[in-house]
Amino acid sequence: MRRLAAAALLAWLPAVAAAQTAAPAPPPPAWLPRPSANLVLLNKITARPRSVSVAVGQSVAFGSLTIVVRACDVRPPDVAADATAFLDITDSHPDVPAFHGWMLTNEPEVSMLEHPLYDVRVAGCG
Repeated sequence: MRRLAAAALLAWLPAVAAAQTAAPAPPPPAWLPRPSANLVLLNKITARPRSVSVAVGQSVAFGSLTIVVRACDVRPPDVAADATAFLDITDSHPDVPAFHGWMLTNEPEVSMLEHPLYDVRVAGCG
């Protein structure tokens, strides 16, 4: 009886080992790249917003700011919609700090430009 149990165990082990070593399917991508970013630029003095679409790798001037879009990504269609853009924002005035980082559409307060005259928000990706 012990020999049968041992033989059954030995026959079963290779199947378990093969199942454990098989590579799992890769997860779906968390973010999908897009070719452009849709930005809303606000002059806080005039309270006039300006909507612009900027291609990845391109820049736009807004007042004393230069905004370069490095990447724009969206969530896949099977999860909650959101967009994020990696921006490099510099000011021609040397005493104003620059911004380099990701901005989220649904949570702009997580990472935002802190500027006395201008506000920059990501509205989505194109």
